Amino acid sequence: MDQAFIPAAFLRGGTSKGVFFHAKDLPRDRARQEAILLSVLGSPDPYGRQLDGMGGGISSLSKAALIGPPTHPEADVDYLFAQVAVDRPLVDWSSNCGNLSAAVGPFAVDEGLVRASDGEALVRIHQVNTRRLIHARFPVRGGRAAVEGDFAIPGVAGRGARIRLDFLTPGGGATGALLPTGRAVEALHHGGRRYDATLIDAANACVFLDARQVGLEGTEPPEAIEADPARMDLLDALRRQAAVRMGLAARPEEAPLAIPKVAVVAPPADYSALDGTAIAADSHDIAVRMISMERAHRAVPLTGGMALAVACRIAGTVPHRHAAAIAGDEVRVATPSGVLTVGAEVSRRADGWFADSAVVFRTARRLMQGAVAVPARLF
Repeated sequence: MDQAFIPAAFLRGGTSKGVFFHAKDLPRDRARQEAILLSVLGSPDPYGRQLDGMGGGISSLSKAALIGPPTHPEADVDYLFAQVAVDRPLVDWSSNCGNLSAAVGPFAVDEGLVRASDGEALVRIHQVNTRRLIHARFPVRGGRAAVEGDFAIPGVAGRGARIRLDFLTPGGGATGALLPTGRAVEALHHGGRRYDATLIDAANACVFLDARQVGLEGTEPPEAIEADPARMDLLDALRRQAAVRMGLAARPEEAPLAIPKVAVVAPPADYSALDGTAIAADSHDIAVRMISMERAHRAVPLTGGMALAVACRIAGTVPHRHAAAIAGDEVRVATPSGVLTVGAEVSRRADGWFADSAVVFRTARRLMQGAVAVPARLF
């Protein structure tokens, strides 16, 4: 037989989709895991469509999750995230997907990895990539994670059951520090020009730039940003320079593809979301346009949204300069698909700033279950 079949499920979590596996069903060897995941998602694809796999041609649709028994004493399951490149044979294990995190708890309950009674379930997730804990709370009906509900999120049509995700102590997962350089603002240089940047590691390592310093307004649709190769090259060059400053790479050319993510931020402004909805300036506190895996994101990676919310609450950062007066612990973030609300609790201690938690609300749905085909030679 040319093909082998591996038990798997295909789930949407937030504004991402991914193939979920029980860790026990994949080889333990990392190189063999990567070969299987590349085949499953349909990468590398020089046409950028992943037609020969489960991927969808963009970073938010080219993902996988490995779920297994907990290796942390305060967790119910382990969750290892894999970001699969579309056009090259690369699997990046350096970061987490916050959106896909929303599907981990429901998957664990539905697969019998965690027992839950009807009502609200709590699944404690050990996020292996960042070595952090996530608490997922969601309704259970008939012994399975509820899907139907009245909660809507920007970028996803329809409504579903609300999932609350509490990311505990999200700072320093990739670099060991919330502000890896110890400063709220760094000066990056390219082409003889200076660019103010905030380098922060909260849920994911991110670089936040002033949109107007790079010639953007912060309200552009993703296609408009991608249509300017010179600006995309500038953003990537600054991202790679920041990776060295953050200790993620020894040289710019060695920077991981998935992190740090780079984004531009701007003050609140009127704009039109991708579905044509008019978004008013008074509906949000700050606008963001983020690049993920060398593509302009159609919403915002959830971990990137959390990093931005945390940065907004740290005095002196580039996002803090632009954010409108923020009441309470919630930050309203304007993305190309609409407004995302993120709860961020930040405190200042004797040794500097500390991110206590970040809270977001998502929906998730199991789209398919069964087995996924891969070349038999991979086994």
